Amino acid sequence: MLVLSRKAGEKIVVDGNITVEVIRMKGNRVTLGITAPESVKILRGELNNRPTPAKIVEIVVEDGMLTAI
Repeated sequence: MLVLSRKAGEKIVVDGNITVEVIRMKGNRVTLGITAPESVKILRGELNNRPTPAKIVEIVVEDGMLTAI
């Protein structure tokens, strides 16, 4: 893990097209601004570790018939 120190207003650039900026620091909280292409999925760590649904059912309509895949 790379660990960097930044002050409010300073930025980190990842892979040339993702920017993480320290917007504000208050107590033990940091507010970050992230600029990235829409194709990049950004999640808070606690959301990334949530279990995904066991099964997703897709409903398809073909020739007037409903089919579950």
